[in-house]
Amino acid sequence: MSKKTHIGSSFEGFLAEEGILEETETIAIKRVIAWQIKQAMEKKRISKAEMAQRMRTSRPVVDRLLDPTHKSLTLSTLVKAAIALDGKAQVSIDVKSKRASA
Repeated sequence: MSKKTHIGSSFEGFLAEEGILEETETIAIKRVIAWQIKQAMEKKRISKAEMAQRMRTSRPVVDRLLDPTHKSLTLSTLVKAAIALDGKAQVSIDVKSKRASA
């Protein structure tokens, strides 16, 4: 049996080296948010027009909210969407701890 050893950097390290970590994480987070909102809307049978009305905004704002490729999203819009779905928005930031020197 051969032991597999870790060669090279982590995927996150690779993305950072390529200068695309921030972009990649932004896209991934927005895709999850758009998917979660769309799923909640389908579960509650809420149309885009009704969602816009509940959020007191326009239909194009809802379209952008549900577009996984549209990266710009304000906390205000996120909170409005959560409230419109009888939910609550939660945001967290995970900070890496420093590794102790050997």
